[in-house]
Amino acid sequence: MELTRRDFLKASGAGIGAAVLFGAAGSIGGSAAAGTHTLHKQIGEKTTTCPYCGVGCGAIMAVQDGKLVSIEGDPDHPVNEGSLCPKGASLYQIANNEQRVTKVLYRSAGGSSWEEKTWDWALGEIASRIKQTRDDSWVSTDGDGYLVNRTEAIASVGSVFPNSEEAYLMTKMQRALGLVYIENEARVCVSSAVAANDETLGRGPMTNHWIDLGNSDCVMVIGGNVAESFPIAFKWVTRAKEKGAKLIHVDPRFTRTSAMADIYARMRTGTDVAFVGGIIKYVLDDIERFGDYKYNMDYIKNYTNAPLLINSAMRGPQDSRMEVGGLQSGDGLFSWYDPATGSYDKSTWQYQVDGSGVPLKDDTLAHSNCVFQIMKKHFARYDVDTVCQITGTNKETYLEVCQTYAATGAKGKAGAIIFSSGACEHSHGTQNVRAYGILQLLLGNIGVSGGGLNGIAGASNGLGASLQGRLFHWLPGALPPPMAQYQTLNAYTTGVTAAASPVPKTLSGWTGRPKHIVSLLKAWYGTNATAGNDFGYHYLGKRGGSYTLMHLFEAVNAGTIEGLICWGMNPAVSAPNSGFTRDALAKLKWMVVIDLFETETAAFWNRSGVSPADIDTEVFFLPAACSLEKEGSVTSSARWMQWRNKGPEPPGDAKPDMDIINDLMIKTKELYQADASAPNRDAIVNLAWNYGGYGAAVDAQAVAKEINGYAVEAFTTGTRTYAAGELLDSLSHLQQDGKTSCGNWLYCGSYTEAGNMAARRDANDTTGIGLYPNWAWAWPVNRRIWWNRASVDEDGVPWDTQHPVIQWRNNTWLGDVADGGGNPLSDAAGYYPFIMNWEGRGRLFGPGRADGPLPEHYEPWESPVVNAMSSQQDDPALKVWESNGKGTVEEYPILATTFRLVEHLHTGSFTRNLPQLLELQPAMFVDISEELAEEKGISSGDKVVIKCARGQIEAVAVVTKRLRPFYVDGQAVHEIALPWHWGYMGMSSGDSANSLTPRVSDINTMIPEYRAFLCSIRKA
Repeated sequence: MELTRRDFLKASGAGIGAAVLFGAAGSIGGSAAAGTHTLHKQIGEKTTTCPYCGVGCGAIMAVQDGKLVSIEGDPDHPVNEGSLCPKGASLYQIANNEQRVTKVLYRSAGGSSWEEKTWDWALGEIASRIKQTRDDSWVSTDGDGYLVNRTEAIASVGSVFPNSEEAYLMTKMQRALGLVYIENEARVCVSSAVAANDETLGRGPMTNHWIDLGNSDCVMVIGGNVAESFPIAFKWVTRAKEKGAKLIHVDPRFTRTSAMADIYARMRTGTDVAFVGGIIKYVLDDIERFGDYKYNMDYIKNYTNAPLLINSAMRGPQDSRMEVGGLQSGDGLFSWYDPATGSYDKSTWQYQVDGSGVPLKDDTLAHSNCVFQIMKKHFARYDVDTVCQITGTNKETYLEVCQTYAATGAKGKAGAIIFSSGACEHSHGTQNVRAYGILQLLLGNIGVSGGGLNGIAGASNGLGASLQGRLFHWLPGALPPPMAQYQTLNAYTTGVTAAASPVPKTLSGWTGRPKHIVSLLKAWYGTNATAGNDFGYHYLGKRGGSYTLMHLFEAVNAGTIEGLICWGMNPAVSAPNSGFTRDALAKLKWMVVIDLFETETAAFWNRSGVSPADIDTEVFFLPAACSLEKEGSVTSSARWMQWRNKGPEPPGDAKPDMDIINDLMIKTKELYQADASAPNRDAIVNLAWNYGGYGAAVDAQAVAKEINGYAVEAFTTGTRTYAAGELLDSLSHLQQDGKTSCGNWLYCGSYTEAGNMAARRDANDTTGIGLYPNWAWAWPVNRRIWWNRASVDEDGVPWDTQHPVIQWRNNTWLGDVADGGGNPLSDAAGYYPFIMNWEGRGRLFGPGRADGPLPEHYEPWESPVVNAMSSQQDDPALKVWESNGKGTVEEYPILATTFRLVEHLHTGSFTRNLPQLLELQPAMFVDISEELAEEKGISSGDKVVIKCARGQIEAVAVVTKRLRPFYVDGQAVHEIALPWHWGYMGMSSGDSANSLTPRVSDINTMIPEYRAFLCSIRKA
């Protein structure tokens, strides 16, 4: 019998990683209790999910007397199969770490040291600060006379590391308090992908999943280094390669991903649109030459908006410059651009429609105003020579990329694009990802197994925390928070709910919001939410604008925000131009930090160059439990919701975030119950908050049930009858009349009367393509591959019969949960596959983004070269926050970018306190090419100074072949690269790369330009 790697790991009782490092006991077998793993230790074992990146690897904890004694990869887990990366293997040192903060700490105004305090004292003081600041700053009505019930003087940032149930409670508490400044790391890192994919496909996150990468015929990694940043996910790319797939890597640096690639294409930082635009041109030209012979024209004509007609007045960047009433178009600008406001009038970007509002179309794709022809005209300028001139890519290599990836457009073939924050963190990040989506739609790679747009979240619960409302512009389930003009529930539901589409055979997926918001209000206000009082809608604070991280720290700096709560986020390192951020923190009256280690944000008052006596900000530090020490769910990048179990006890006085939130809310409620005159007090006093008394441990399972939802009273929907209190089976059963309570409609079905779906551990794949439908649960409705109705033809027959995602047989769908249900498109009861877009099709041309309906190449805000594509140097709609202007190429001639290391996470506040990881990556460094090193007289190991318009840092030089100069129009462009994991706290300290990054934003999301800026470098 052949012994597989998984069989070997299970038989030996040792996973890869920490089990080797810390020694695992021998196998004795035994039966599994709920939440445990049937394995081999003589002591208690429980499963958990790694708390680092968004891959969602499983691990097994061995616990004795409340202490973690061993941790190893879970060999039954279908994603990681027992393997762990260096960070995962170091989890033992988080639970057993002398650097952990284990006491409640307080720093008084002007104080020079921490004082130890009790939980009761600290929570009472924090509740008092919250109440005083909230009440003193309360805005009942805005300047237009709208009732808004909000405070703009308290902000919350983070986090992507708590369990989803904790994130949900954070949101419930803070929305009841009227906070509108709510932000987290995931939105700052990858929100441009969400904005892009919302436009292209109708939804933002990853379309496929990790295991499915093993089904690909070609994988293109661009804007990321998967082998290093997400090494366990990369295993599935290597599985595909073992079956003959090609790997293409596009990156400025030669990395571990490049070393495994069949084709490595060097690309200058910030030129993704040009690079991918050239591939799009290649495919468009190829379609015209070969059509059905090489490409899936049925997919393009029926599932994308290629045949649809656009307003004949639409003008593109390729047109000669035109001006109408002060608005401009052409020569780098779409129609119509207003230079006075830096924004577009998008009226000409819309479809031509008939009298019923249905878009006109030409299925021959020949009409001059159809999307296909507009695209051909737009991308005609992206010829190979021009693209290679802009990107610095070798021409022969670039042509090989085009030919290889275009081959995935054939029926039965699939190509996957993988990207991460390296693609998103640009002033044109949304258009980067839009370009990827356009290419995938043209090639028929959306909805199919082995395809997809696979944007990777850099944190274990970035998606889960965000979807529980840890963002200013999302309530749980990505429901839009009320804007000021929505004064009633009816006005809100009318304003945010999509009307029924006039297009036949479409579902209009955003029509369910009325029942989603009512069910949420029932979850939050229970019996105090009735039809007679608009279900408590008036309790919610109403937005008056945008509250992104960039807006937030402008408000901190201006003194508008007086109190800041940091849930596991470290903006003193992660925010752009971090010197500005650290200085701004000194203008706060008070700040609360909830974390495991003393971070740079917590200690901003105790850094070099400042006097603590001059800083009057009170700081409360609350010690948190780590992921291993608490129970709850996390949602991976692939949308898999997995349950992690409590292992060891938290050290000292540390507590799970959920218990901290509960106690703080109880204290806050008590203050408002005693003050009948407090503004909008009913929003707090009437909040349904029944998670145990003060000091009690909150039951995560109970919160998970609240999120899933239940029947408030008995009702029948279709053939399903619910008794009062019964857990709901499906989001389709939610009601608009108050009969259902549901904390998050997207997670409805995750905890039913059958049990906790996230805790399922059936590792048998019943689909043959690695969907593992009974392992954990995927939102929504356990669907594993999005837009899967595009994987079949109009009759429901799979394009790829070897890897069918779904198929129509005997009047039913087999395989994955079919998007939207219904019948195949050819049937009278059929639907178009892209059910969240009102036209039912994937959008090649998108009318809704702020900086253009098609991607256009612009240079980064700070660039060493002139834009070769047009006279418009940078994105005309970008947002500039810097007050000191940009660096000039004369003073700062070197292009710089940032990157992440496999050994560290984000700001390094965890990993720079783990000896194992520090042994592997001990200090801040900078990668520079041999050519630049020779020019500057720098050797490996030298201390160097990197300077830009915002300041300077020091780092250790690593002279490497991983970087080489780019040649643009014969001019050598040097690029350096900096990891961004260092700061001035922890066992290893160093200067932060984000001291140099500019405060410049993508206009669609305000995501900062972390990945491209100008600098100089010299030997220290």
